[in-house]
Amino acid sequence: MIYSQRRTQAYLVGGGIGSLAAAAFLIRDADFPGEDIHILEELTVPGGSLDGRGDRELGYVTRGGRMLEEEAYTCLWNLLETIPTLDADSLSVRQETVEFNEKWPTEAHARLIDRNHAVVDATQLGFDHRDRIELARLLALPESVIGARRIDEFFSEHFFATNFWAMWRTTFAFQNWHSAIELKRYFLRFMQEFPRIHTLSGVRRTRLNQYDSIVRPLRAWLVERGVHIDYEVKVTDVDFTTVDGVRRADRIHVERNGAPAVCELQPGDLAFLTLGSMTADAGYGGDDTVPELVRDKRDGGWALWETLARKAPDFGRPGVFNGNVGEAKWESFTLTMRSPLLLERIEEFTGNAPGTGALMTFKDSNWLMSIVVPHQPHFEGQPEDVFTLWGYSLFVDTTGDYTGKKMSEATGQEILTELLGHLGFEDIAEEVRASTTVTTVMMPYITSQFERRAVHDRPLVIPHGAANFAFLGQYVEIPEDVVFTVEYSVRGAMHAVYGLLGVDKPIPPIYHALSDPKTAFLALKTAFG
Repeated sequence: MIYSQRRTQAYLVGGGIGSLAAAAFLIRDADFPGEDIHILEELTVPGGSLDGRGDRELGYVTRGGRMLEEEAYTCLWNLLETIPTLDADSLSVRQETVEFNEKWPTEAHARLIDRNHAVVDATQLGFDHRDRIELARLLALPESVIGARRIDEFFSEHFFATNFWAMWRTTFAFQNWHSAIELKRYFLRFMQEFPRIHTLSGVRRTRLNQYDSIVRPLRAWLVERGVHIDYEVKVTDVDFTTVDGVRRADRIHVERNGAPAVCELQPGDLAFLTLGSMTADAGYGGDDTVPELVRDKRDGGWALWETLARKAPDFGRPGVFNGNVGEAKWESFTLTMRSPLLLERIEEFTGNAPGTGALMTFKDSNWLMSIVVPHQPHFEGQPEDVFTLWGYSLFVDTTGDYTGKKMSEATGQEILTELLGHLGFEDIAEEVRASTTVTTVMMPYITSQFERRAVHDRPLVIPHGAANFAFLGQYVEIPEDVVFTVEYSVRGAMHAVYGLLGVDKPIPPIYHALSDPKTAFLALKTAFG
């Protein structure tokens, strides 16, 4: 049944990709009037963790670099087929992405770099017989048996020293202490990447950063259809009632300009609530400053979920995910270069033009540093004589090889020094530093989705008995799917809208490489010989 009563209102808490996608599905698939949709966003811009901003003088920054994938991102592609680009109504964001990747295909020639500044033969994954047995065992075990155990409880030390693990962990940002369940899900969802993990040729990228290429066109499409996006509105609580096992959201408590207000939900009104934030309390640094590691939850990104979790046991346990900053954090950096020198040298060294090399990891670096050189320009309005590069490190509390400092204690220019040292480009270091602005970002919860968990730590998208509310974001439970992807947020939004409104359309199935005989054969041959 398609729900189309015009006086019914839909309230979406949070302006991230989950809420934006849910609003689009309400309009496109449930015939819901755009003017009856309200997105409540605490910040002054939409997009949540899909960010991208800056200028020539101050420098550009994205907190994270996201690699999309052709086979696995079925719900995202389904959404973007609908959304036109800002430059041409006849061209969808999906088609623009397809054409961009056909013109600039990914085929990394230097996926791993060793301590001697040499390109590693990454075709050699490095598995021995025991590694393969351990891998097969993890794949065979049901999640109920794996439970809340760590990755390093399932593999020997040799596995963690392989080229495969260096590439897999840095592609997806896994730490050895993360959830073994999440790793298993990633293996199954991205097994098609096994034969091409050394080139990342399965990666798909948007023409610009995801804020400019996805969020801005999606926002424009929604606003054109009358959707209200209310900025600087903080949702602090939601009231629920239960009658005969049917649960309803009745009231949304907000703060507008610091003043409390209440939004009363009328019969038939809907609420879509985003839980948690992997980029909450992000701290920024610059050339001569160090980003603060915020541990005391200042921006309120987790407050709503913590409040709701006290109301019902099946609303999840946020403390499992935000309770260990030391395990969840890492730091990223964006270079804004006013000279092409560094990118030219990287292209000469790797054989990859900007935008074709994907991730390059310095596998022996104490920080485990990786960088991506995107196609230029990477930001809307970026001048032709300005260039950008993004990087991150997983081991932010170890002493650097070239700075003698922990990354978490290093300034932007010191991080640039560390990068130039790993590249072996000391001969151009002075010129590069003089023409480069470095923006750093410390994110205390960036891999919190991978924390070890039990089955009920994440709530269902639509909790049992929920009549008019659903949960969105990276901390809901979608069986078999993988967190820390744009696809997860979009798929959750589709489940929420279709489930609450009875939309009679199929949700694109989760892609399983093992169901494709050819793909499965290549993947298993790569892993097990």
